[in-house]
Amino acid sequence: MKKPIVIAEIGCNHKGDLDIAKEMIKIAALYCKVDAVKFQKRNNRELLSEEEYNAPHPNPINSYGKTYGEHREYLELSLEQNRELKELCEEYGVIYSTSVWDMTSVKEIISLKPKFIKIPSAMNTHFEMLDFLFDNYNGEIHISTGMTTTEEVDKIIELAINKKRNKDIVLYSCTSGYPVPFEDVCLLEINKIVDKYKDIVKAIGFSGHHLGTAVDIAAFTLGAEYIERHFTLDRTWKGTDHSASLEPEDMRRLILDFENVAKALDYKKEEILDLEKVQRNKLKYKER
Repeated sequence: MKKPIVIAEIGCNHKGDLDIAKEMIKIAALYCKVDAVKFQKRNNRELLSEEEYNAPHPNPINSYGKTYGEHREYLELSLEQNRELKELCEEYGVIYSTSVWDMTSVKEIISLKPKFIKIPSAMNTHFEMLDFLFDNYNGEIHISTGMTTTEEVDKIIELAINKKRNKDIVLYSCTSGYPVPFEDVCLLEINKIVDKYKDIVKAIGFSGHHLGTAVDIAAFTLGAEYIERHFTLDRTWKGTDHSASLEPEDMRRLILDFENVAKALDYKKEEILDLEKVQRNKLKYKER
């Protein structure tokens, strides 16, 4: 069995600093050895209403601006900066990707031709966006299903089938929260998604916002072929996502654990393995 594809969700954990974003790519790729990194792209004037843009941040201690709009603008990286990040990813041999939150961002990120684009849970019923992606983007489309009903997921997959793009979709089990208590992770939802969609889409994934790494191993054993975890250099940094993120040492250990668990998920090739035969000869009860 192969280990899952591991995606380090950098998101906005770079704090709006391009140099930090580049350092995070370097560490995630070379030290942690992830398969992909993912950022976020927003056009905040398009995404937010005037009222939302000018409202205070709901958690002021995490805000980088006087209003929520200013906060979001502070954290935003431009298209050219994202182009730089993609080039750096290619240099380090890791996949670049981005979540998109609005039509302007979709069109911008398509121009970079990443291997995959992510639709976050909040935007997965933005059918104009999905329709545009299916018609204008040839890469994989990864879709999270947090805060989404079964009926809504069915509509998303139905559209993909009608567009003949269902085999380009990676569908993620997800609970939207930061961080998510263990009792709300609901891992067995992976079984439901696997049973219903595995043969229809390209693959099933798990996007986790919990603490620690034990849940990710369990998600893999339940059939998740892609694992996405938020990534930070310091969980104490200011910002909403850091507390539910993995630091480099934890991400590195998780990937090593995936490799070891993948090796262990197998049947015996014979009733008594070679390493057991030595012990059998030495220890097995024999009648006298």
